[in-house]
Amino acid sequence: MATIKIKQIKSRIGAPVDQKRTLIALGLHKISQVVEVEDTPSNRGMIRKVFHLVEEVK
Repeated sequence: MATIKIKQIKSRIGAPVDQKRTLIALGLHKISQVVEVEDTPSNRGMIRKVFHLVEEVK
């Protein structure tokens, strides 16, 4: 299955609890950390929820 690389670009400090939990669910714990997740509709939805804190790495 296809994968997506995402990178956390901003701190989760000050973000609502649900967004913090979404970052943890994606596997992101630190700024500049890059993780590779499967390209599924549920993961796309989580990325969309925290789009202002992450970016897609090409």
